[in-house]
Amino acid sequence: MSAFGKRSGPNGPNGGARPAFGVARPMHSAEGAAPAPTPVAAPAGEAAAPQSAADAMARLASRQETVAASRAEGFDASVHKIKEQVLPRLLERVDPEAAATLGKDELAEEFRPIISEVLAELKINLNRREQFALEKVLIDELLGYGPLEELLADPEVSDIMVNGPEQTFVERRGRLELSQIRFRDEQHLFQIAQRIVNKVGRRVDQTTPLADARLEDGSRVNVIVPPLSLRGTAISIRKFSAKPITLDMMASGGSMSQKMATALKIAGASRFNIVISGGTGSGKTTMLNALSKMIDPGERVLTIEDAAELRLQQPHWLPLETRPPNLEGQGEISIRDLVKNALRMRPDRIILGEIRGAECFDMLSAMNTGHDGSMCTLHSNSPREALARMENMVMMSDIKVPKEAISRQIADSVDLIVQVKRLRDGSRRVTNITEVIGMEGPVIVTQELFKFEYLDEGEDGKIMGEYRSAGLRPYTLDKARQYGFDQPFLEACL
Repeated sequence: MSAFGKRSGPNGPNGGARPAFGVARPMHSAEGAAPAPTPVAAPAGEAAAPQSAADAMARLASRQETVAASRAEGFDASVHKIKEQVLPRLLERVDPEAAATLGKDELAEEFRPIISEVLAELKINLNRREQFALEKVLIDELLGYGPLEELLADPEVSDIMVNGPEQTFVERRGRLELSQIRFRDEQHLFQIAQRIVNKVGRRVDQTTPLADARLEDGSRVNVIVPPLSLRGTAISIRKFSAKPITLDMMASGGSMSQKMATALKIAGASRFNIVISGGTGSGKTTMLNALSKMIDPGERVLTIEDAAELRLQQPHWLPLETRPPNLEGQGEISIRDLVKNALRMRPDRIILGEIRGAECFDMLSAMNTGHDGSMCTLHSNSPREALARMENMVMMSDIKVPKEAISRQIADSVDLIVQVKRLRDGSRRVTNITEVIGMEGPVIVTQELFKFEYLDEGEDGKIMGEYRSAGLRPYTLDKARQYGFDQPFLEACL
């Protein structure tokens, strides 16, 4: 044990890995069944199916056991304890206004002698590594986002969920696990939340307890504070990869087949009107970013979002962002206002981050009034439900249009629905690519081009399946022919 109480092993005295939380253990079939935690010998001649059922019931029983998370005590915890002693004395010697004008590297140079002086007063001896770690923690506390900085810097972390000052979960490779970071108290966490939202001109307090914001790298942030959150301030951060993800990368990673990637590339380049449907965290925004790479560099593209997250690579791209109301409840600019204004800005394509309400009607109007190639995302479980949700969103607005007229406009506007889903093993896959053909009576007619077919689960819990083409001639082939992609589009779909 070192001077900082560092224990042997990577995660404490037992050296075991931290348990994963919130992950549904998959049910295995008889062919690929994993052994139960306490295997029981099957009687001679008994079939494998009863044993598999017993394994499944044992896993169900194990879910009822409460797993207690141990609080880590080691190098990082010791540095944070010293930080609590050093920080108040450091603030007494620093001019906050002058410190705010310096970058992190410059501030570290200025702080180094002051930190050494404070440590000498407290009679704390640190080696070079420990002092460097202490400097980083102090700089993050003063200029960054405090304990969140180490999670934001971790490339394996895709989601950060802070449930009050004492509990923070992260998602790594699709699995949730408990992080060891802690905040001093509720006030410390609330200050970090305010620092995040204030940087993008938003605010969060008891009068406005909800806020959407973004970080400098485009990561999406949602903040909810008491009295709405009963366990203290809650921060949810959806991180985005520093390296842009392409359709080819998705295909090589197993999120879709090569034929599906080819079809989506042609759909993006041939200016199909595309709706991306899926649940929370299924990869809708990532898919939208990947599809946008197929846009011609000469086209003018406008993106409209509540909190700007899309990062297009095109040279002629103008991002627009909504504005919440002020303290008097005035000055709000909604997505619908921005869509209306975007039509006057000579766009070639309009891309909506997400449609939730009345702006759906304006988006449909843009799609069938000369802005082919427009795209948007929405929350839905299947392509058919996505069409029903679009109908409902228009009907819930103040627009008095018969349902049949709404359905006809959707059928005329939307060319393709891409369904993405996060499966229970943490993988994100494109499960359906569906064409919208037209109307047959009061019903919108669709045609499925590709589908992910579930087959089985491996012993490691990974879901196995295959991507199947329906082998149908695409209805949108004529649109692809205008751009010279009809033959490769037909070959990809057959």
